[in-house]
Order: sequence, then C-alpha cells, then structure tokens
Amino acid sequence: MKLAKTLSAFALVFSSQFIAADITRDKDLTIEKLTTDISLGWGMDYLNNKTLLITSREGQLFQYDFDTHQKMEIQDLPEDILVEGQGGLFDVKHAPDFDKTGWIYFSYAKDVDGKGATTLARAKLDNNDLIDWQELLVTQSRTGNDVHYGGRITFDGQGHLFLSVGDRGERPNGQNLMTHAGSILRLNMDGTAASDNPFVGQDKALAEIWSYGHRNPQGLFYNQQTQQLWEIEHGPRGGDEINLIEAGKNYGWPEISYGKEYWAPLSVGHGTHQDGMEQPVKTYIPSIAPSSLIQYQGTLFPEWQGKLISGALSLQHLNIVSLNENNQVVDEQRLLDTLSSRIRNVIEAPDGALIISTDAGAVYRISPALSAEN
Repeated sequence: MKLAKTLSAFALVFSSQFIAADITRDKDLTIEKLTTDISLGWGMDYLNNKTLLITSREGQLFQYDFDTHQKMEIQDLPEDILVEGQGGLFDVKHAPDFDKTGWIYFSYAKDVDGKGATTLARAKLDNNDLIDWQELLVTQSRTGNDVHYGGRITFDGQGHLFLSVGDRGERPNGQNLMTHAGSILRLNMDGTAASDNPFVGQDKALAEIWSYGHRNPQGLFYNQQTQQLWEIEHGPRGGDEINLIEAGKNYGWPEISYGKEYWAPLSVGHGTHQDGMEQPVKTYIPSIAPSSLIQYQGTLFPEWQGKLISGALSLQHLNIVSLNENNQVVDEQRLLDTLSSRIRNVIEAPDGALIISTDAGAVYRISPALSAEN
C-alpha cells in the first residue's frame, strides 16, 4: 500500500513537472478539436463541467456535450436578431447565481426599423429550448451602419453586469453621453441602470454609462478577485487598445488614438494624449484585431496566472500579455498561429484549459502538452 501511494505521488509530481514546463511554441500545447462547423462562433460559456454553450453570429445557439462529443442546436431564439454586416447573435454568459435562477444572458443586434441596436436579454434553458425570454435593454445605439456593435458581457459578482457597445461606425458617439454607443454600461441584473453609476442624475448623460470614449470593445473581463474591469478594443488602422476601466473615465476615442486613418497615413483625432482622457495599458501597432478577453485564473497553465489572453482576428493568433504588480505590460507572447485561423473567442474551462473558437467554424480545447520533449 505504501509503495502504491509513493508511486502515485511520484507520478503526480512527474506529470506536474511536464505541465509546468514553459509554453513557448504551439508544440508545447495539446490542441484538441471539438467541433468544426459552427460559423463565426462568437461567444461561449460553460453551464457546468460537461456542457458548453456556443453562439454563432449567424443567429444560432448550440449546446456541446463533453460526454457525448455532440452538439445540438437550441431553439426559440427571437426572430428580430439582425444578421447583417457585423451584426448578429453575440455573447452568452450564465448568471453568477445560475444554480438558483437558471438565467442565461445574451447580447445581440436587434432589428429596430431595419437598423441594429446592441441589445441585452436573458432566458432559461429547458432541455433544448429557450424559455422565459426577457428583453432587458435595447441600447440607444442605432445608426445606419452595420459595424462596431460591441456586445461583450461580464459580471462583477456583486449584482451587476457590464455590457460593451461600440461607436456603431459614427466617431462622435464616443464622446456623446446621450447615446450608449461608444460606451461600457453597468447594469443591474434586470438590465436597469445601477443606482451608483457615475452619470446617474445628470441631465445630459445616460445613467447606464460606466465609461466612454471607446471605438469597438470586443473583449470585457471583470476580475472578481482584484475587482478590476479589463477591456480590449479595435483601433482603426493600428491602435488596438487594452484598457483598465474605471467609473466615469473617458478613454479618448476619437479625440485621441494611436491608430491611423484608413485612407491615408494620418493620425486619428488630435494625437495620442489629451487632458482628461485615459491612456491605454497597451496598444497594438499594427493592429491584431483583438476579440474577447480573459485574465487567466487557473492552475493548469501556472505560468499564465494573471496574464491577459485574447484572440486575434487579422493576425490570427492567441495573444498573451504579462503584467507587473502595477498593471504595466512587461511581455507579450503569440501562440496558435499554426492554426492559421481568426480566433474569435477564448474562455477558461473549469479545469483551467482554454477553449477557443475560430471564424473558420472550429472550436478547440487547449491544454499543456504532456511530453518529455518540453
């Protein structure tokens, strides 16, 4: 018995040594393909250890079962999802109190008189059907453009959620507090404005706004341990940004930017700095076109704890950013370029693995490679 326990402990330590090896290349990873035919897998979330929800921007919702390795399409989504341009079905996140309430939150482009409005809703899952659909907030963000919807959701674990809304292709929206476009919103779980939001009670500002001056926030993550809200957004030609979001702050778009105009090598706005406007934690020049964001919490990749991880669309890789104790960037790593795919979404699995989706329709599970060659 003692020998068996000793061997078991040795095997555990031996295995852990492999897992703790430095991840410097794709060969250091186990890349497991889960499914291959979900067009534009935009959002993902675990309901439990064996069930994964996946949204398709084309207006479909799927449930993937890790026991059977099968996926099923979930029925009864609303008919007013506007699938046009960059619009469609966006994020999916289960409520922090899901075990008690059963609520699952969704963001999507709602068709309002032929124009898309970033919208928050929630529903419950009954076998393979959605029930009790509730439309919580149709944002004031409609324009004649079909771009820059935002649509990422995250929870603070204190009765609030955050929703990102892009500038909808109209730059002045970023500095206009009378529209939700170009903002991060902080809401109660029923979609109403939180009573302690920074602009509550102001005549010329919408109460739901938490921060503004954003172009197209495509990643949003609230770290409940540090109580910090992280955001990543698309710049124009260059100038993608990672921001640490604080209440009431102005993040500059389009008055300041590190990007250039699409039509000429000219700066956007009035340079990169201006009084009263926040500086990004990191910029990307050239643009990587980031999509989704997490701050890694698990132990499966111990060397990644606390790092910011995002997908990249145009430069097709997994982007990993290291921070110091002052939230300053000290390193950047790029992996999964061998997939040659636009990485749309990345989430952390309950066991610490990463789950990523690509615009090519594939969903992968990423874990350390257990190989002595590491």
